[in-house]
Amino acid sequence: MQKTVTIYSTPVCHFCHAAKDFFNNNNIEFTEFDVASDTEKRQEMVDLTGQMGVPVIKVDDDVVVGFDEVKLSELLGIGS
Repeated sequence: MQKTVTIYSTPVCHFCHAAKDFFNNNNIEFTEFDVASDTEKRQEMVDLTGQMGVPVIKVDDDVVVGFDEVKLSELLGIGS
């Protein structure tokens, strides 16, 4: 079953690019919000996490702050 994946990112964030590459390489569909230009989504991210660091990745109801490949693989059922 496909999970709902959302990433809050900025264009210059290295870890955001790494996370998106990870999703693309694993054929994971995701919705991206650029919190550098989208103030409404930026506020949504801050409300969700209490901080401004990116990426913030939401997998269904689980929230991961930063690019944690092990945690994301676990949440998405990828790998061994």
